[in-house]
Amino acid sequence: MKRIFLILLAVVLINQSMRCSAVADTAMSKPQETDCVKAYYFHGDFRCSNCYKIEKYSKEAIDKYFAKELASGELEYEIINIDEKGNEHFAKDYKLYTKSLVISKIKGGKEVEYKNLEKVWDYLDNKEAFYNYVKEEVAKFLEANK
Repeated sequence: MKRIFLILLAVVLINQSMRCSAVADTAMSKPQETDCVKAYYFHGDFRCSNCYKIEKYSKEAIDKYFAKELASGELEYEIINIDEKGNEHFAKDYKLYTKSLVISKIKGGKEVEYKNLEKVWDYLDNKEAFYNYVKEEVAKFLEANK
């Protein structure tokens, strides 16, 4: 009985070890991150109506003008709460002092340039001007990343 138990235990441990090895091999063989442009909307826990509006307009503008780039992975859009644990560094990295839309250029898996689109606050009362501002700035980053 003890032998059967020890054999089963050995089989389970070997199987577990092989599974971990396969996971490690898969992670190691992952291709490096490709070049892309990332658009981040940063907010905190406290959000006013203007913060929600900036998030909404940013997403709408990016979806409207860059659907093809989003689908191909050439452009990524992410909403990040900088008050959540692990996200605090973004405030320092991008010198954020308020809710912000930041465009970032990634080359070889590393950020090489970014721009905080601070004028989004100026265009809150003009949706088309907001859209055009986002469109122009994202297009510049995409063109420079080719």
